[in-house]
Amino acid sequence: MSETSTQTHRVAAPDGGEIVLAWAGVTDTGRRRDNNQDAFLAQYPLFVVADGMGGHAGGEIASQSTIARLQEVVDSGEVGTAGIENALTQAVGDIASHPETTDEGTGTTLTGIFFDTTDDEPRWVSLNIGDSRVYLLRDERLVQVTTDHSVVQELISSGRLSAEEAESHPYSNVITRAVGASELTPPDYLGIEVLDGDRFVICSDGLTKELTDYGIQHFLREHADPGVAADAMLAAALENGGRDNVTLIIVQAERAGHDPAADDDAVTTDEESSSESSSTAETTEE
Repeated sequence: MSETSTQTHRVAAPDGGEIVLAWAGVTDTGRRRDNNQDAFLAQYPLFVVADGMGGHAGGEIASQSTIARLQEVVDSGEVGTAGIENALTQAVGDIASHPETTDEGTGTTLTGIFFDTTDDEPRWVSLNIGDSRVYLLRDERLVQVTTDHSVVQELISSGRLSAEEAESHPYSNVITRAVGASELTPPDYLGIEVLDGDRFVICSDGLTKELTDYGIQHFLREHADPGVAADAMLAAALENGGRDNVTLIIVQAERAGHDPAADDDAVTTDEESSSESSSTAETTEE
């Protein structure tokens, strides 16, 4: 297995220091699939994973079309909610008009984060459609930032199913939202303050089928370099069965030259805070 390289980018911080971002992404077909219907984009300031579905070629068409449109947004320098939603609307048209698109539910999940510098204080913004996930390791605790758009998640949220029962539920792979050949439903967004040492894992369910949250946290703790950590997680997922395509991006932030005491007073940039935010990750709804 080839070693995955880590990329970095420096952003000026309002306190006069710098925010150093480092990231790495990797994808693999896995051990049971003939083709890879996952795709990803890891280029400052946007880091996203797409997990396609719908026939042998349909998933590839959907995920690659979506990533291609988002690449155009990055290249234009206009990464934000408006630019992302415009790109996804165009991707829906691309998927619907593609000659190999079928009526077998062609579509793709999309999840990830982007680094937003439009306000005085930089922040992360997560986005999500489907059941691919964003995790955040902060203060030695791993939390799932995104909420799955899936049948089993709706059952869990309504109290009709436990998380343990969901793992073996017959509808565990049925999602309720996707980017596909129909009218676009905008992603869910969540604003997240930027703290020193934050580490994100953005992944398709090919990773979470094979690694528990504890396993993800273990590899983050064992490997400080995003590329090394990504390779280690991928190897573990394949060793544990590799039943699906596996894709993940690891992104981390370090604040250089800042006053650590400022973190104690850090606040989110939105006016309305989410009442259900984890104590380890102050977040705000878009």
